[in-house]
Amino acid sequence: MQPKLSLWQRWGLPVLVHVLVVAVWHFWIVLGDVPGFVIATPWDTLTALGDDYDWAHNTMITAGEIFVGYFAAVIFGVVMAVLFSWSQNLNALLMPLIVSTNMIPKVALGPIIIVWFSYGFVPNAIIAFSICFLPILLTTARGLSEVEPELLDLVRALRASRWQVFTKIQLPGSLPYIFSGMKVAVVLAVAGAIVGEFIASGEGLGYLMLQVQVTLDTAAMLMAVLLTTLIGVVLYGLVIGLERLVVVQDRRQGGT
Repeated sequence: MQPKLSLWQRWGLPVLVHVLVVAVWHFWIVLGDVPGFVIATPWDTLTALGDDYDWAHNTMITAGEIFVGYFAAVIFGVVMAVLFSWSQNLNALLMPLIVSTNMIPKVALGPIIIVWFSYGFVPNAIIAFSICFLPILLTTARGLSEVEPELLDLVRALRASRWQVFTKIQLPGSLPYIFSGMKVAVVLAVAGAIVGEFIASGEGLGYLMLQVQVTLDTAAMLMAVLLTTLIGVVLYGLVIGLERLVVVQDRRQGGT
């Protein structure tokens, strides 16, 4: 059983670390006399929100791409893992193909997706989906298979149906694995959406980064990065909150 974290450990230390990082960022620029076009100070980065870059719209576009791609990957990954756990033939047929196709670099696949689906919200969400789908599939499949054979033999001897075995034993036992994959996939979904916007897009934070790069507006670039990070943090927080609702503390991966 993992020890329960105190309020200071859960909230105080993370806040302190972030404050220290911002302080080091500020004093490194000020004391080192670093030019503003190389890296902006925290204050200059914050004031970039006042520039006419339509921050709200671009942030919502990127957030939408990330959330749509991510939750589609969660649903599709979990469903496919369940089907694979029910059919060894289906698993043997499709799993090698899924793994091999996911070895294709998404940066190389991006232009093809854009040719098929034009450019904008949909292809960027597809790229986010394609990057974060595999970790969810693999961790869920492993969780569904990590069931004690003796327990399965017992419930089958009691004439439990496949659905009862799944809902009462396999699914509850696999939840820590599912959420572990979901946490990893958050980072990948954010990266996928930004990669899509870098390749071809007319809006979003990734698109904005490329636009302000031309004018060396480092403050705006940093603010776009911070807003993208904030989207990922919010999504990660939602996953953590859901995990705490459905998974008992002793079973959580990483003790979150």
